Parts: sequence; C-alpha cells; structure tokens
Amino acid sequence: MIRPARSEDAPACAAIRNDWIDATPWMPRVHPPDDVARHYRESVLPEQRVFVAEHDSRIEGFVAVAADGETVSALYLAPEARGRGIGPTLLEAVREGAQRLWTFQANAGAQRFYRREGFREIRRTEGDNEEGLPDILFERGT
Repeated sequence: MIRPARSEDAPACAAIRNDWIDATPWMPRVHPPDDVARHYRESVLPEQRVFVAEHDSRIEGFVAVAADGETVSALYLAPEARGRGIGPTLLEAVREGAQRLWTFQANAGAQRFYRREGFREIRRTEGDNEEGLPDILFERGT
C-alpha cells in the first residue's frame, strides 16, 4: 500500500536511508545515524511531500519530493522490497510535478531504474553535493 507519510514514519524512513548508506561501499557516511533520523523527523517529513510503501504494518520504502515540488529528493527501498515493483509505484505517487532527480554516478542500478522509468540524463557534476561524489541530474521525459 502506498500512502502519504505520517510523522511517526520518520524513524522507519531514516532507518532505510541509514541502512542503504551502511550497505553501500562507495557512499561516505557524512552524518551519524542519529542526525539522519533527526533530519527526517524535523525536516524531511514536515517540509516535503513524502509517500511510503507499507506492507504488514512495516515501511518498505519511501519517496520524498523537495519543497520546490519538482525534485525527487529521495527514493529508497529496504533490500527485501527491491525488485517487487515498489519503486515504480512510489514514483507514480509523485508523478504530478516531480520531474527531476539526482543520483550518484556510482549508482549504476539507480541510473538503469530511472531510465526505465522515463527519465533522461540532463547533466553531470564532479561532486557538487555534501558527499563530494560525482552525480547526475535526470529529468522525466515528455
């Protein structure tokens, strides 16, 4: 089930993000897990449009759209939720308005996923983000 996130979903969303960081060898940990949890609790859920994928009362993934209403700021799935169609369903929940997103150049799987979902590469940077990692701006094709 895809539904709008509630404030009590912040810990689960932060845990999915933290788990992804810890499981991704090339991803530096810029903020300690507690800071990520605080950020989701105090900033992401209150200030962004967020939807969660819930199954058996457990959050399996989420998508967030930045305050500009046009940029997907986060899309993360728990490992056991991947490959089950949840990512495309979450993207569909924010289709209205959310037309661009960033992903890291090292994240080849995400790039393949976004291309399959109709996004195209717009530009690359050499690390103009807090992680200092090269990234790619994608935009949804028309």
